[in-house]
Amino acid sequence: MVVLPVVKLGTLALKTFCKPIANRLKKQANNHPKFREFIISIAQANHRFTTRVQRRIYGHATDVAIRPLNEEKAVQAAADLLGELFVFTVAGAAVIFEVQRTSRAEARKEGLRKQEIEAIKAKNEELAGELELLKQKLGELEQLARERGLSGILKFRHAAAIEDKKTKA
Repeated sequence: MVVLPVVKLGTLALKTFCKPIANRLKKQANNHPKFREFIISIAQANHRFTTRVQRRIYGHATDVAIRPLNEEKAVQAAADLLGELFVFTVAGAAVIFEVQRTSRAEARKEGLRKQEIEAIKAKNEELAGELELLKQKLGELEQLARERGLSGILKFRHAAAIEDKKTKA
């Protein structure tokens, strides 16, 4: 399929675009003290969370004090985290968009199928009506044949045979 290489290419493009965004975040952290404090607090919270999870996974004690990151490492970690969050958000939005697009396409196909089914039902009803009409006419013919009796049917056939001989001669 063509979709898989396009997805890989899109992911690579997103990662490439995120690097300048992460660098911009680092510069903003250096220029704005409030943003720097905010980004450092995000990095420290993420560091504490990942350290606790790793300790639980490896079976180590979880009630031990966790040393905070120094400011530069915290800024770097937060910039990387925000860059990855950006990639994840854009990729998630792309997946949601694709699912909705596919869903709309399926709904259109389902609508077409329903129209086709309705057309087939209408044709079926039309044919059923014609069949009833033919049954009615056959019944009338049988009734006429019964009224004339067997000799009436034979005379009809005999008269038809005489007509055929006259037309051939």
